[in-house]
Formats: sequence, structure tokens, C-alpha cells
Amino acid sequence: MAPGRFITFEGIDGSGKSTQARLLAERLPDALLTREPGGSAGAEEIRALVLNGDPGRWSAETELLLFTAARRDHLEKTIEPALAAGRTVICDRFADSTRVYQGATRGDLRATVDKLHALTIGREPDLTFIIDMDPETALARGVARPGAERRFEDFGLALQETVRHGFLSLARQFSERCIVIDGDRPAEAVAAEIAARLELAD
Repeated sequence: MAPGRFITFEGIDGSGKSTQARLLAERLPDALLTREPGGSAGAEEIRALVLNGDPGRWSAETELLLFTAARRDHLEKTIEPALAAGRTVICDRFADSTRVYQGATRGDLRATVDKLHALTIGREPDLTFIIDMDPETALARGVARPGAERRFEDFGLALQETVRHGFLSLARQFSERCIVIDGDRPAEAVAAEIAARLELAD
């Protein structure tokens, strides 16, 4: 059996990437929709530790180790088995988020992120959609979400702007797999473009 395809969605908090990941999964009958941090029992426990509480609770170095531990469990328990079974895996965030949030915006840790990723994860997505939108609009969306895990939103607009530039920089670095999508449009229009671009990428 041919292995499945691994597709990730990235973007600043409130950009609509989770919605777009879900909409794409609904179009593909074999798709497994998952998320990071999380996606497996152990990783979901780590998610609760990292995304709730005081914004200054963890250092960037500690966050990096926690996210990597969650990703390793997610990869072993969820992603790799599904891909081996020939399914399409659609993941809301993956290693690119760690490269941006912990590697570039909360300390000069990018080299450490890449070394740790190579040592413990060793896998990149086949295709990544980066949902790009105005940081102020995205922040307002994120803060307004009921029951949202708001730790990173609580860092404010400056972080959102830095993160946006970080993702756009990654899109240039990994241009062979990254597609930037304009998220400042109705969700249906964004979803239609993603579906069209996915066909072009086949």
C-alpha cells in the first residue's frame, strides 16, 4: 500500500487555519484530522500544560522541549500509523509552529529547534498551507473565541506581527512544500482556493 500524504496548516492564532483544516478534511473521505500540540493521549496532556495559565509560566527552552515531546508521541501514535495505512493526514500545526514561536520569536533558538527536530522527529509535511492574514484582525478573533486557550494571544499584537513575519519567512525557505493563502476573505473562498491548489499540487 502506498503511504498517505501529510498536509499541515500553519498561521498566526485566529487566522482561521483550524477551520480550513477541518473543511479540507471534510472534502477528503480518507482524511484523518489531527492537531498540535495534541493528537494523541499523551500529547493532549502536554497541550493542557503548555497552552493554559500565565503567559510567562514557561521559558522558550522549556516550551520547546514540551512541544517536541508532544510531537514525538503524536507522530508515533497517530500520524505514522495513519500514513502507513494510506490515509491523508491533515494536521493543524506541526514543526513549523515550533520553528516560529519558540525558534524565532521567543529567543534565538532556531538552530536548537532544527537540531532537536532532526534528532527526534525527522519528518516534514508533504504540503503546508500557511493562512496569512492581518495580525490585528486575527488577534481580535482569537480573543473573542469562547473557551479559547489564550496563552499566546495574551502576549499581544507585537507577538502576532512577529509570528506572521516568521511564517512568511518559512514559506520562502520551504517554498517546495509551502503555499501561502490569503486568509482575509470569507472562509468559503479560502477553502475553495485551498482545494484548487491541492489539485494543482497533485
